[in-house]
Amino acid sequence: MTKSRLSPTLILVLLLLSQFMLNAQNSPEWAKYAIWYQIFPERFHNGDPSNDPQMKDIRYADPQEMPEHWQIHPWTSDWYKLQDYELANGEPELWKHILRRRYGGDIQGIIDKLDYLEDLGVNALYLNPIFQSPSLHKYDGESYHHVDPNFGPDPEGDRKMIASENPLDPATWVWTSADELALKLIEEAHKRGMRIIFDGVFNHMGYNSFAFADVRKNQAASPYKDWFTIKSWDDPETEKNEFDYEGWWGVKSLPEFREDETGLVEGPRNYVFAATERWMNPKGKGPEYGIDGWRLDVAFCVKHEFWKDWRIHVKSLNPEAYITAELVSPLEETLPYLSGDEFDGEMNYNWAFTCTEFFINPKNKNYRKPSEFAAELKRMREAFPPSVAYVNQNLFGSHDVNRIGSHIVNRGGTNFRDWGKYFSFSKAADNPDYKVNKPNTEDLEIQKLFALFQFTYLGAPMIYYGDEVGMWGANDPDDRKPMLWPEFEYEDEVYLPDQTKRAKADKVAPNMELHAYYQRLIKIRREHPVLATGDFKVLIADDENDVFVFERKNESSRIIVAINNSDKEWALDVNLKQFGIEEYKVIHDKEVRFNSDKGVMVKPKKGMIIEI
Repeated sequence: MTKSRLSPTLILVLLLLSQFMLNAQNSPEWAKYAIWYQIFPERFHNGDPSNDPQMKDIRYADPQEMPEHWQIHPWTSDWYKLQDYELANGEPELWKHILRRRYGGDIQGIIDKLDYLEDLGVNALYLNPIFQSPSLHKYDGESYHHVDPNFGPDPEGDRKMIASENPLDPATWVWTSADELALKLIEEAHKRGMRIIFDGVFNHMGYNSFAFADVRKNQAASPYKDWFTIKSWDDPETEKNEFDYEGWWGVKSLPEFREDETGLVEGPRNYVFAATERWMNPKGKGPEYGIDGWRLDVAFCVKHEFWKDWRIHVKSLNPEAYITAELVSPLEETLPYLSGDEFDGEMNYNWAFTCTEFFINPKNKNYRKPSEFAAELKRMREAFPPSVAYVNQNLFGSHDVNRIGSHIVNRGGTNFRDWGKYFSFSKAADNPDYKVNKPNTEDLEIQKLFALFQFTYLGAPMIYYGDEVGMWGANDPDDRKPMLWPEFEYEDEVYLPDQTKRAKADKVAPNMELHAYYQRLIKIRREHPVLATGDFKVLIADDENDVFVFERKNESSRIIVAINNSDKEWALDVNLKQFGIEEYKVIHDKEVRFNSDKGVMVKPKKGMIIEI
C-alpha cells in the first residue's frame, strides 16, 4: 500500500492560508500607536465654496418637507439664533431648522487643514460618512461607492456621471471628481504619516438611495426588491399607497437591509463587498492608495456571520487594515464582536462611562472612588483580548453624545451610563434644565485631567474635532457645530434654544491654551512608546485622598502618572518612597509646587507624568 502525500505546492498553499488566517485575527500594530481625530466633514472646514449645496441638494433628507426659503448657513453665526431665511419659513420647530442647515464643509476643507492636524500631532483620522447623501450627517447614503458630489469640485458634472452607471455592475462605476478628491485626501494624509478610515453604514441606506428609490418606483418589479424588508407592496388598483417597509429603529428615511441567517442577503452583501474593495484598493493600484480601515456604524444591528466574512474580505485587501465598531452596549454584549474574527476594536464608550464616573461626576452622584475606578478598569482590561485592549478607541465625545465640555458643565444631571435617560437629558432643545453655556475655567481643568488619563492609559486616544480648542455643545445636533478656526471671528452665543436671550453672552473663539495642552499630551505619548504598548499597573488607589497613581512599564521604560482628583494638594515624593522611587524626571506639569517638608506636591485637580 502506498501512502498519500501532499504535494509541495499544496503544502505551501496551506501554509500561506494558515498564515493569512492568523494575520486576519490580529489587530494591526500601528493601531496601538494611533492618536485618533474624528472629523464631521460638513462642519470641519469649507475649502471650496463653489461646491456648496443648493436647496435641491437637501431633498429627501429629514425633515422631508422642503422649506420655502433656504441658503448656506453662516459659519460663524450664533448657533441657536435663527437667521432671517429661517424665520421666513414660519416653522416653530427648532430641530427642523438645524437639520436643514448646511455650512459647506467638504473634502478640500479637510485637505487644507491637514497641516493643522499634523501640527497638533494626530496620526489617524476617522471621517464620518462622506458618501453621496442629501443629509448633513450622511448616514442616509444614496450610495457607498461615490463621495457626495457637494464634497467635490464639480457637483453637477459628478451627478451626470453617476447617472450613466449600472449600480449593480461595478465594472460601470465611474470615478467622479469628488471621488478623485477623496483619493487625493488619502494620498496627502499618507504623505504626513497619517492613517485614515471611513465610516461604513452597512445596516441601512437612505430613502433616496439608488436601490430604495428604484423599489419605491417599481415596487415588486425592482431588481432591488429583495434588498430590504418589505412589509407590503402598493396596490395600483387602490388610491391608498399600501407600500410599507422596515426602517432602522422605525425611522422611515433609513430603510434597513434585509438579513437572513448569514447576515445581509446576497444583493446588499455583494454591493457592500464591492464598495469595500473600491476604497481599499482604488483602481486596482494597491492598498497603499486606499483607506486604512473602517469604522462600522450600528455594528450591533448586523449579524455576526456577515462581519466574520467581511473581515476576511477586508484583511485580504489589506492585512494591516483596522476595523473598529460602534457597540454602545454593556461590556458583556460587546465581547462576542471582539473575539478576533470580527472587529479589531471598538469606540470604547464603556471606558468613557467609567472615566466619567471618576473624573466628572460629583462626589454625591454616581461617583467612582479611586479603588472602584481601578477595579472597573481591571474588569474591562481583562475582559478583552490584549490585542483589543491596546487598540480600542478611547474617547469621550463623538457625533452621538454631548461634547465633553458641556457634559462637565452639566455634571450630575444624569448618569452617562444610563444611555436612554442620558440621551433625553442632553437634548438641549427638549430639556430647559440643560445648561448650554460655555465651560468655565474649573470645567476646563476637569477636561484636562480627563485628557491626561486618556493619553497615558492603554488604548488609542481619540479626539472629537474641536474638543482640543474648547468647543462645547449638547447632544445631537448641538455637538455638530462648525469647527472653531483662529482665522475667523465668531458671533457671541446669545440665543437659547427657545429663542430667548441669555443674561450673559458667551464669547466664541478657539481656546489656544487648551490646544497647546492637548498638543503637549500628544507629544508626550508619541515620544514615549511605553504609553502605547507598555504594561499597566495601579500603584495607589487612595479613596481617602481621592488620588489615583499608576505606572506604564516595559523592558526599557517606566512612566508613572499621578492623578490628584481632590480639592487639596497631595504629596508625591512622600508616597512614591514606598515603591523605592526617590529620583525621577517630570515630563508634564513642570510648574509644580515644592514643599520643604514633603517635597513635590501635586496640585488639586491636576496630574503629573514622571519618568523613572
